[in-house]
Amino acid sequence: MDFVKRDSPLFWFLLALSMTAGLAAIGPQEKTLGENVRVVYLHGAWVLTAELFLALASLTGLVGLLMRSDRWHAWSQALGRTGVIFWILYLPLSLWAMQANWNGLFLAEPRFRVAFIFAVTGGLLQIGLTVIGHSALTSLSNFLFFVALEIALSQADYVMHPPPSPIFRSGNFSLQLYL
Repeated sequence: MDFVKRDSPLFWFLLALSMTAGLAAIGPQEKTLGENVRVVYLHGAWVLTAELFLALASLTGLVGLLMRSDRWHAWSQALGRTGVIFWILYLPLSLWAMQANWNGLFLAEPRFRVAFIFAVTGGLLQIGLTVIGHSALTSLSNFLFFVALEIALSQADYVMHPPPSPIFRSGNFSLQLYL
């Protein structure tokens, strides 16, 4: 395994992926969903990670615009790309969670539709911004993308999703810490 050295990004990626899979495999079960709830945990953690990176891209972009700083613009670009990658990859996890827990796919589910639209838009946006190569435009776009995403999510109906964060409202500290 010479291609995977400790100082290699591939090493750290594979380590993070292994740790994620390991944590998902040992997650606590739930009375209704049983062990399939572990896919829901992974799905939830993945989408929260995507939102965190997109929020950070938005904030660093705003700072970059206010300070006219290429350093902050570069951070916004990197965080925006990372957030969109997590957002895109969360969609297959969402489909897996639907199939594992409800034995089918409900692609018309409002929150899934919003997620899909923003995954496609975000991916194309990041590609376009890379081609254009204008750092201030990237920062502004990351800020506006995050604001639009949060507005769209706040207005999307809950059909298969319970109201926001039943885990964080559960009062179960060990479950919250696990997530």
